[in-house]
Amino acid sequence: MNYNEYIDEMESNRVSTASLLLIVVFMIGVVLKLARPVLFPFFLAIFLSFTLSPVLHFLTRFKIPRSLAIVFILLVTFFIVYLLGSLLYSSGKTFAAEFPKYGQKINDILVSIFARLNFPSQEIESFNLMEQLNIKNFGNLLLSIFGTAFSFLSNLFLILIFFVFILAGRGETEAKILRSFKREQAETFIQIKNNIDLQVQRYLGIKTVISFITGLLATIILLFFGVDFAILFGFFTFILNYIPNIGSIIATALPLIIAIFQFDTLWPAFWILIILGTIQMLLGNFIEPRVMGRGLGLSPLVVLFSLFFWGWLWGLPGMILAVPIAAVIKIITSNIPSLKFISILISRG
Repeated sequence: MNYNEYIDEMESNRVSTASLLLIVVFMIGVVLKLARPVLFPFFLAIFLSFTLSPVLHFLTRFKIPRSLAIVFILLVTFFIVYLLGSLLYSSGKTFAAEFPKYGQKINDILVSIFARLNFPSQEIESFNLMEQLNIKNFGNLLLSIFGTAFSFLSNLFLILIFFVFILAGRGETEAKILRSFKREQAETFIQIKNNIDLQVQRYLGIKTVISFITGLLATIILLFFGVDFAILFGFFTFILNYIPNIGSIIATALPLIIAIFQFDTLWPAFWILIILGTIQMLLGNFIEPRVMGRGLGLSPLVVLFSLFFWGWLWGLPGMILAVPIAAVIKIITSNIPSLKFISILISRG
């Protein structure tokens, strides 16, 4: 085989490999989209198990039976999630009921602007934003959107079933590895597994704690200023903090818009913007990277692609899980020598 034939064969192999890879990615995307009702609760249960497994280890250290500890964690988790779901739903209903008054305020502001711009008086008098946009029903539309976005609450039973089986099976993994491979190979696999577990637990634990603190501080600030739906916006801040940059902007903008139309002066909205922006900047850009470690940084392009990809697959819940999924992939590939190049490719810098 001469040089030109060798080059042609290499090019042909590359094209075939790239085409096969595109087909595989497309098929995986189709499967993920069709299997969303099952896979989304499963993914959420996995993240929940990584976050709460240190609690299970803590309880078993005090000689509490593993099954009893799992039942205790399950009951506490169910109570917290149910409480948050009820709080979110009641706040959403209140938001839907109160939303028309904000529509009227927006209408009054637009009418005053039109008057200053010397619009014809007949057009100004006939202008009614609430009728044109049907804002009275817009609140109910928002409530239905919230219900769709947080549909995992309706799948709570399925999530908890997955969660119990994942936690129950964690203690048996090492024994199965030891029975499946030779001693040296098994010890290597167990070490890799333990490293992945520790790093994923650290990432998800720190991210959840930072998100909770951000949401709690946002709720306190909004309650201090007397902003309507402060608890609802605090919950959104906690959830949206899993979406880098975009999430913090949305979490700050939502209560800011309400504050602008709720108060007669813009000063409360101004101070809310300054304080919430400062909190987001300090926790997201300074504290979290130092606690988390810069080694877990993801490429901005990877983050953007993950947001679009998982958002297309599963909507807003997918966008919330997008970056944690990418981070877990980075952690797993960084601990497997043959896949370490993937970790390098998706890392920052």
